Amino acid sequence: MSRIGKKPIGIPGGVTVNVANGVIQVKGPKGNLSGSVPDGIAAKVDGDRLILERSDDLKESRAKHGLARALANNMVVGVSDGFAKRLEIEGVGYRADVKGKVLNLLLGFSHPVSMDIPEGLTVKVEANTKVSIEGADKQRVGQFAADVRALRPPEPYKGKGVRYDDEHIRRKVGKAGA
Repeated sequence: MSRIGKKPIGIPGGVTVNVANGVIQVKGPKGNLSGSVPDGIAAKVDGDRLILERSDDLKESRAKHGLARALANNMVVGVSDGFAKRLEIEGVGYRADVKGKVLNLLLGFSHPVSMDIPEGLTVKVEANTKVSIEGADKQRVGQFAADVRALRPPEPYKGKGVRYDDEHIRRKVGKAGA
């Protein structure tokens, strides 16, 4: 039995959830999100709770039950509280700034790197080296943060690059001096 799937999702005040034709629509103060419910899973709103149930006990249905519940919970949390990822840029001359809907990065390349900020996300830069990415959709926030980090991942010798604020980089010793 899926322990995650059978747990009901609490709907906080200010958030409305509609279930129709296998689609869950969630509206709240941070935005609107919608997602489909996999086959074999039924969703229903019971007062201030969202309950997901499966029709059979097949292995695939059990796996989808927990996944559907986790995705629905992420939508509810996203429109009520939102999600955030924080990045730190480390290196001499490395910095970031936001102009309109474009994130400009100087990461030691011969050219500046410009990234368009996806719709629904807000990006803030503090002290030129701390980037904060916020939004209602957990997947989009995490993907954009991963795309920014992938431009210059942290290297193990000097620690230069873009990393998550809670990420620990294992440092290596360099060459022994002659």
